[in-house]
Amino acid sequence: MRDQPRSGAVRQFAGLVGAAAPGVAAAYVAVTVAEAVVPVLLAWLTKLLLDRLAGTGPITAYVVGLAALGVIAASLPRISLFLSNEASRRLSAVATERLFAATGRLVGLRRFEDPAYLDRLRVARRGCDNAGQLLDGVLGLGRGVLLLAGFIGSLLVLSPAMTVVLVCAAVPMLVAELYLARRRAAAQIGVEPNHRREYFYSQLLTGTQAAKEIRLFGTGGFLRTLMMRERSTADTAIRRMERREVGGHTGLAALTAVVAGAGLIWAALAARRGELSLGDVSIFLAAIASTQSGLAMVVATTANLHAQGMFFAAYAEILRTPPDLPVPPVPVPVPSLRQGIRLRDVWFRYDESHPWVLRGVDLLLPAGSTVALVGLNGSGKSTLVKLLCRLYDPSQGTIGWDGVDLRDADPAQLRTRIGAVFQDFMTYDVSAADNIALGDLTARDDPGRVEAAAAGAGVHSVLRELPRGYQTMLTRAFFDGDDEAGTVLSGGQWQRVAVARGLLREGCDLMILDEPSSGLDPQAEHELHRSLRTARLGRTNLLISHRLSAVRDADLIYVLRDGRVAETGDHSSLLALDGEYARLFRLQAAGYAQEVGS
Repeated sequence: MRDQPRSGAVRQFAGLVGAAAPGVAAAYVAVTVAEAVVPVLLAWLTKLLLDRLAGTGPITAYVVGLAALGVIAASLPRISLFLSNEASRRLSAVATERLFAATGRLVGLRRFEDPAYLDRLRVARRGCDNAGQLLDGVLGLGRGVLLLAGFIGSLLVLSPAMTVVLVCAAVPMLVAELYLARRRAAAQIGVEPNHRREYFYSQLLTGTQAAKEIRLFGTGGFLRTLMMRERSTADTAIRRMERREVGGHTGLAALTAVVAGAGLIWAALAARRGELSLGDVSIFLAAIASTQSGLAMVVATTANLHAQGMFFAAYAEILRTPPDLPVPPVPVPVPSLRQGIRLRDVWFRYDESHPWVLRGVDLLLPAGSTVALVGLNGSGKSTLVKLLCRLYDPSQGTIGWDGVDLRDADPAQLRTRIGAVFQDFMTYDVSAADNIALGDLTARDDPGRVEAAAAGAGVHSVLRELPRGYQTMLTRAFFDGDDEAGTVLSGGQWQRVAVARGLLREGCDLMILDEPSSGLDPQAEHELHRSLRTARLGRTNLLISHRLSAVRDADLIYVLRDGRVAETGDHSSLLALDGEYARLFRLQAAGYAQEVGS
């Protein structure tokens, strides 16, 4: 079973080379073969020339041949380097595109909330970047084998015994290098969690989001200590591995020197006895040096291939990762919402080690109505939104869209019928127009739609007055000396941009508004909800808010508590019930009354 992933990675790599750089790879193979053959030809031509010089006869052909081979030998490394770099660029580009396409095919969020998967993804990214090195290693191994074959054949003609000694000396080198390569790759993969945490702390220390708190609370030194602790842990593990390598390579170098010295002594004594000619000695010396370097190349390349193969295996594993949510081979079409969305006995938890987040929820969102979800933090509101968007599937129970179980539908088609403004909305480092158009890319070339969505969210006047209007970059990350290179919006303005993004999608049946006004002042909140009432007309709306004044005009209000529906009704009936909703509403109302009275 262990060979199955390895063979899958080999097939994946072969397919990658065939798709990304077939012509370049073919040329690279030809140059690699030439690099292995030319040194052998040079050695033999040198022997023949020396033997001819010691005797009689013309030498012109040998001199011309050596000159031509010398020019070729001098040119091959540069050609090889160019082909290597070009193949590396092409392989890395195609591998990276395939990797992100594979992660893009994931239907839900489970993998992206799994630290182990994220660590494998980081290793896989290295496999993409090193795909060219893997090709270099494969061809380098082939070049070394061909070079060895040529010179070992030459040595066999001169001294079979010395040839056996050289080959036997290579065995411990190969074993040691493979062992060291395995330890090296394992150490590098093992410190990935440390690198991930180090990167997290570095982003905190250099990013704008945490800058105010870090400086106000004086936590920079503490966070820097945590960052450096992660780096120190990783460095210690790598340093320990490198110390083993130093000891191992020192021993291998000593073995190589002993074998080379023994060969040199034998050749000198044989020449003195007249058993070897001057040409024989030259080719023997070239052969023994080239054989040892070839053996070292094969051993080192094999070890490096093992290490690079482990990184590429992680890449192949990511590409083979099964879907996190099942997609039916023949999905049921998602109809335009006419009846409503019904949750029946829905239970959910993120995995078996976590507690239940939802516990037997029964809930109806009638088509064309506005339904509100309220409840304390941790009551399950955000999780319920993830289930409605089919970012997760219920652990038990069903969610029906006009009777169609969401698990029987195509998630991509389902999501085209949903618009959303999330509480943890995104701020993209692109232009104002693109920040909105990312809600529906069909509007990217339609400024009228983008501006209409911005007007609906109450942010049109703000974006229109930016230095470059809607084409202004909403970031200073790409500042290049131009004072108008970018603008940073306030939190409330960003929230309105996110609302505009959610409103942009035309024809959606369900609009999810998850705390759409949490960062706004009372006046802006009032204006936004007035705009949203118009935007919500004709749609089914799910409104989530901790501010109960924002949900009082909802047609139906569900109160969640501990993952269950505790109360259901409209604002008036829930106040009359004098339960959880009434208690929370009075608490907020009393707070507002105290503020006004003070």
